[in-house]
Amino acid sequence: MNRFRARALSGLLALLPTRSDLAAMRGRPRRDLLAGLTVAVVALPLALGFGISSGLGAEAGLATAVVAGALAAVFGGSSLQVSGPTGAMTVVLVPIVHAHGASGVLMVGLMAGVLLLLLAAARAGKYMAFVPAPVVEGFTVGIALVIALQQIPAVLGVPVPDEEKVTVAAFEAVRDYLGAPDWPAVTIALAVAGLMLAGARWRPAVPFSLLAVVAATLAAETTGLDADRIGALPSGLPAPSLGFVDLSALSSLIAPAVAVAALAALESLLSAAVADGMTVGQKHDPDRELFGQGLANLASPLFGGVPATGAIARTAVNVRTGATSRLAALAHAVVLAVIVFTAAPLVSRIPLAALAGVLLATAVRMIEVGSVRAMARATRADALVLVLTACATLALDLVQAVVIGLVVAGALALRAVARNARLDEVPLHHEDTPGSHDAAEHALLAEHIVAYRLDGPLFFAAAHRFLLELSEVADVSVVILRMSRVTTIDASGSLVLKDAIEKLERRGITVLVSGIRDGHHRPLEALGVIGRLDATGRVFASTPEAIAAARELLHGSGVLPAPGNPRPEGPPEPVREAAQEAARQPADTAEREENPPSALPL
Repeated sequence: MNRFRARALSGLLALLPTRSDLAAMRGRPRRDLLAGLTVAVVALPLALGFGISSGLGAEAGLATAVVAGALAAVFGGSSLQVSGPTGAMTVVLVPIVHAHGASGVLMVGLMAGVLLLLLAAARAGKYMAFVPAPVVEGFTVGIALVIALQQIPAVLGVPVPDEEKVTVAAFEAVRDYLGAPDWPAVTIALAVAGLMLAGARWRPAVPFSLLAVVAATLAAETTGLDADRIGALPSGLPAPSLGFVDLSALSSLIAPAVAVAALAALESLLSAAVADGMTVGQKHDPDRELFGQGLANLASPLFGGVPATGAIARTAVNVRTGATSRLAALAHAVVLAVIVFTAAPLVSRIPLAALAGVLLATAVRMIEVGSVRAMARATRADALVLVLTACATLALDLVQAVVIGLVVAGALALRAVARNARLDEVPLHHEDTPGSHDAAEHALLAEHIVAYRLDGPLFFAAAHRFLLELSEVADVSVVILRMSRVTTIDASGSLVLKDAIEKLERRGITVLVSGIRDGHHRPLEALGVIGRLDATGRVFASTPEAIAAARELLHGSGVLPAPGNPRPEGPPEPVREAAQEAARQPADTAEREENPPSALPL
């Protein structure tokens, strides 16, 4: 028990901040504070916009950016990650708001935080590496499309339709707008989006999102444009509260909580990996990142915030502006807190259409056209996975889309691996010492013995091809199955191999097996593939021994037991002597089975 407690304590300590993290924050504080200020300027309109899009309001977005941003900065596994409300999370939250209301979203966030902590304790962060790039790219494209469609009502200045499906809601918003067109909201949104996209090409380091929002707000105030505003905001964060907890709704919120936790883990680890790729010498700890995001999502609902994740766009800004430690992300949260406490009346005058324009431009910039085009051209399988994941993200929910993408990618990968499995007939003289037999003897061997080399995996997706090919062998007395190059074998492959051997034996063909790897004996023995062959002396460590045994059988100097007749005592003496003689051949010949030359076909 004491050992278990010690291991648990050691595992917990490994998830907490280290002295090196704190030392790094004292390294270049000026650069980090400047980077944090820049990220806060970029994050402000995004936090407001995503809070409104989620259905909980701008104050929820700000609370999330402050509380979750600070906790994830301190406890997360990446020194450069910036966390807060994101578009992907907003996409998941909209149907939860429709089904369970604002209190349901807060409950889901709390439950997702617990799940993320459990994932961190289970050391599940490393499994992010198994998500294929086409799935991630298709997921990103789908999210961008959903975010863009979510902004249609605010861009057009019409009420948000009471529809869970974003495509249906966008269609109804367009229909409502055509019935009574109004230009102020459209003008503001398109002007903000256009300024952001053009500015990003001209001066990428300048926070045009904030400049565009300020310009739109000033224009709306000075010209008296009839555009909906954010409205009154609290001058500070609310006191932490668990008043939203409803234990009776717990069972109905488990599935949404799992979806939110899965998305938070996926997006946060992906964002941290992007930050690593943009720097030299930085490497995130995936389990610590899950731990930090778990704490952030536990705390955020207490202050009325929505679930949070690592934010790729804000993280990229943080890296590009020279951040070197966690101080930058922490400073970004502090700056946003100052804005909440001091500038709430000014922020409340921002037009909703301006924030919609920011998110519209953000959705456009999320899609890396060059990356999508390159991946679509890579292989047909990659293109299929990308398109399918993007369409599933648009039509279903995000977690289902990722699951579908993973399943299809896995099936296509299995098919590709199965195609690499081969059954090749091998010339026997490659296995013998040069000059050890004359031409007549080689002709005799070639006439009556055939050796097949099994290459690659022998598993459920590839095994039946071997059965078909082996069953068609004709005009031979002995078949030698070389198995040293079999990389994987499962129950299906073992059963198919057993069936092929039995079919050959029923036709009077003797089957010898050579070079079985140590790790492959278990499935072969468990399913009765080699037990009988081994008992009758037809399983050999190397191919030269198997050829020597086959030669003795054909010459008549030693007779192998007939299929199905067990042999009570060791292999026939002449066969044993021939096998031992083959084993005494020079090392370069004997080792050829374990280390086949690269020139041989795979």
